[in-house]
Amino acid sequence: MSPRRDTIALMRPDDILEPLDPEQREVARALGGPVCVLAGAGTGKTRAITHRIAYGVSVNAYQAPSVLAVTFTARAAGEMRQRLRALGVDGVQARTFHAAALRQLGYFWPEVVGGQIPPIAPQKGALVGEAARRVGMSVDRIAVRDLAAEIEWAKVSLVAAGDYAAVAEAQGRPQPAAVARALVADLMRAYEDVKTEKVLLDFEDILLILADVMARHREVGDTIRRQYRHFVVDEYQDVSPLQQYLLDQWLGGRDEICVVGDPSQTIYSFAGASPRHLTGFPRLYPHATVVRLVRDYRSTPQVVRLANDLMHTRGGGAVELVAQRPSGPAVAFQTYPDGAAEATGTAERISALVSAGVSLREIAVLYRTNGQSEVVEDALAQRGIAYLVRGGARFFDREEIKRALVMLRGAAVVPSSPEVPIAVREALDGVGWSEEPPAVRGAVRERWDSLQALVDLADDWEGTLREFVDDLGERAEAQHAPAVDGVTLTTLHAAKGLEWDAVFIVGLSEGLLPISMAETEAAIEEERRLLYVGITRAREHLVLSYGRSRTEGGRASRKRTRFLEKWWPEARIAPPKPKVAAADLTVADLRLFESLKAWRLAHAEADAKPAFTVLVDASLAEIASKRPATLGQLATVKGVGPSKLDRYGIEIIEIVAADPARP
Repeated sequence: MSPRRDTIALMRPDDILEPLDPEQREVARALGGPVCVLAGAGTGKTRAITHRIAYGVSVNAYQAPSVLAVTFTARAAGEMRQRLRALGVDGVQARTFHAAALRQLGYFWPEVVGGQIPPIAPQKGALVGEAARRVGMSVDRIAVRDLAAEIEWAKVSLVAAGDYAAVAEAQGRPQPAAVARALVADLMRAYEDVKTEKVLLDFEDILLILADVMARHREVGDTIRRQYRHFVVDEYQDVSPLQQYLLDQWLGGRDEICVVGDPSQTIYSFAGASPRHLTGFPRLYPHATVVRLVRDYRSTPQVVRLANDLMHTRGGGAVELVAQRPSGPAVAFQTYPDGAAEATGTAERISALVSAGVSLREIAVLYRTNGQSEVVEDALAQRGIAYLVRGGARFFDREEIKRALVMLRGAAVVPSSPEVPIAVREALDGVGWSEEPPAVRGAVRERWDSLQALVDLADDWEGTLREFVDDLGERAEAQHAPAVDGVTLTTLHAAKGLEWDAVFIVGLSEGLLPISMAETEAAIEEERRLLYVGITRAREHLVLSYGRSRTEGGRASRKRTRFLEKWWPEARIAPPKPKVAAADLTVADLRLFESLKAWRLAHAEADAKPAFTVLVDASLAEIASKRPATLGQLATVKGVGPSKLDRYGIEIIEIVAADPARP
């Protein structure tokens, strides 16, 4: 069924409170502000605050349209709206800071400024590049990225160009792209000039301008404050000075505010977020109600114990979790000889979990940097394990999904459309979906997996096709993507707010976690909190690992992370898998091996790269020995991942086929 489409009456007050634990109930009953909820990972903070809103509406303490709940992601805002709707509450504005501000600014812009609000630049890169040229800087793509991030930090931190050099030096911020701080200040001014000339805004401008309009135009501020009388702020530990400034304008001196957060999950300080607003809330409001949510419903006692131990005595208001789930397997610590062996071992453990009944979509591999994913992708692909890399295009922004929605909207206007599952299959057949998935991993398989997620959604739908399409529209607005059946690969930062039955955290060595760029004590403590976030994503299975060498056969110079030194058992290094070597090949296979080396050399010379970057000798030797006849067979060769399969696969198969058969 689709409960989203049903009209649900507002629940009775006692029924709203009934499913809550004592601490959550205390939050729900604290209807007058200020309220500060210190909510540990997995303690049901969203349940507590949505039930608080619903309870307030049910006892007439609030009018639903007078409540503004702000979050940090569209996904979180959508989930909050869905939960409120299930409790019978409609009309509450649950939005991200930017979405709420844009809606308000768009309404008042014609009155205060005149005309329509300017468009928002989708990204800063092009604007920063032009600004850099104006101040005489020569920058590449990476430098533009770093400088754009620094401009964003300055704006959300309310640091003006004239103050930037002094503030950045006082805070010990590294120079972005090795650019002198005085020149960064000049770049900031030029960036604003470029935006003005092009009549564009950036995302930070939305918050800045709205706060300024409310401060300068009393009638605008009063109108917004009359509309919104009660505020809820989720993930308050990640609020920036700019967001707090806007929040202060919304409040206008009132204290009808409920903030929710966890100091142990502050992981965005580098981008301007500050936990001091959360930790300092009781001092700012001495009469505030402070509630600590400590009952962890997500993770087993084994996972909770490690999370607590990691943050023990760190101070700053950290919540000590109390596990509510039954006991589970011990946390696994694994040392490997190198990164490739770590990826192979991780893939083998995942395969074993799947054989034991764990769903692929309930498994995640987490890492510190995006560059760590490729070796894991290769290892999973060689075993035919489906995966999804988070951090690329969002689900509803992918081209195949956009095309699919167009096809589904067209099908929905036909009065005699068949049942939803059949109609969806017929529509998606025209955009690349098929009953059978592609045989190998890569871009084609990833597109199929995305479309298959829509098919899976349709199979569970019992409404009409029109309602299904409308539901997809609501999901797209809230960025509430359907689950794709594959192992999730993502960074520790991007994993925040998510959870899985099984979590693998790889690359737990010094230089990766903490990252080598974390040089100050504050930066290292943020890395510790990042690991805490990763650990608390696991419901039952948690595997922590690192490789002692970066490359196969390299020097074992890596050391395990200092954060886990106390709990990591003495290293028992898994022996490397035996590899096929040229010396082991038959005469016939050696002939094919030499042909493959000649092919590799031609590619390397054409690309002006070393030969081993195409394929290493061990991979060529394995190909010569196995003589794969299909791309699927070639994908089982170590070192032939999705990208190399896409680029070189057909050529290799043709070389093998052209060589005389083994005698």
